[in-house]
Amino acid sequence: MASHQPLEGSSTAPRSQSEEEEEEEAVVTNCSGEMFGLFGKSKPVKIRSFNENRKYGVAAKDLKELLKKGCKTLKLPLPVAHVCLYSDGTTVTEEFFQTLPDHTELVLLYGEQTWSGVVHDIGELLDTDRHADAIIEAAKGLLSDEESPKRRKILSDLLLNLDDRSELESREEDEEWFRGVEARFKTKSAYMKSNCESRIRGYMKEVDAATKTIQKAKVRAEFLKTSKSLVEMLKAARYNGSYFDRTETEPARLCTQEGWFTCQGSFDLDVCKSLHSINPYGSRESRILFSTWNLDHRIEKKRTVIPALLDALQNHKAADVNLTYFYRLLFTRENLKLVHIVCHKKGAHNLQCDAKKVFERASEANKRNQPTNGKKRRLK
Repeated sequence: MASHQPLEGSSTAPRSQSEEEEEEEAVVTNCSGEMFGLFGKSKPVKIRSFNENRKYGVAAKDLKELLKKGCKTLKLPLPVAHVCLYSDGTTVTEEFFQTLPDHTELVLLYGEQTWSGVVHDIGELLDTDRHADAIIEAAKGLLSDEESPKRRKILSDLLLNLDDRSELESREEDEEWFRGVEARFKTKSAYMKSNCESRIRGYMKEVDAATKTIQKAKVRAEFLKTSKSLVEMLKAARYNGSYFDRTETEPARLCTQEGWFTCQGSFDLDVCKSLHSINPYGSRESRILFSTWNLDHRIEKKRTVIPALLDALQNHKAADVNLTYFYRLLFTRENLKLVHIVCHKKGAHNLQCDAKKVFERASEANKRNQPTNGKKRRLK
């Protein structure tokens, strides 16, 4: 190492080699070669690894020292290590390091590891299998001391979704879920199935209620026949209770095997733009909140479907009406959409029944009048 020579005319006495080395170590230079000072000041930062949430305080005068100390603390291989910002994953260079405020949070990575910022931690939070209990306790602690209504709402919603007991099914396993539920229900699926059946039965009651509006006795008689036939069809389908029953096969249910329901969007949309979802099997509160979700008729039940059925029977018999068509409009997912209360538009939908499907006999007559084997049917 070349020794420092005193300037000409200077009376400075020669220094030892150790003194010269200490001075060299105190000089900090950035990537452009600019000198920060003869005695580099250490910058305190907080550093963590890719796989751990614990943060360590480290003081370093440059990136090289930070990497050396960080790898030693976190027990990572130094040759392939690199540093980025915790907040957004920006790579930290030597020049960038010198501009960072004290106590900046950093992540030490190695090899091909990458960091996506706080999005990474959100992903960890969503994967609660490993840390669910700890997160729940931490959220409860924060909630008890929180005064901000907005933050309390966020923490409450977080707790509602984290404290998920959807894997439990019987009353003995999850008594809290069944609080307020009739004793005859022994499983969650049985209750949810009955809940759906009750909604469908309610639609049938609205059909029956239309009888009171009919003035002509013959029309009323035909309507009663129609109503009776619809009830028989519902009984055969078990009132479509399978829609809410997670133990049913996938085509028959509206939820996942775990019990998650997804809003299907308002009647005039293909999907829910807000991505509403809920699992009423998860907690008692979620079960109660699910009661505000609606099975919404795209072609409206009261405004359109029932009036169309009444109109069809004014001059036709019940046997002439395409009951299967009306059954599907009134009671099946062919015309029903499960929607969050926010997505339930109560204004007029302005959708009409298909006039070509209203009458059963008309379609059959058309088939009979079609030419057979290329020959026209003779009229007698």
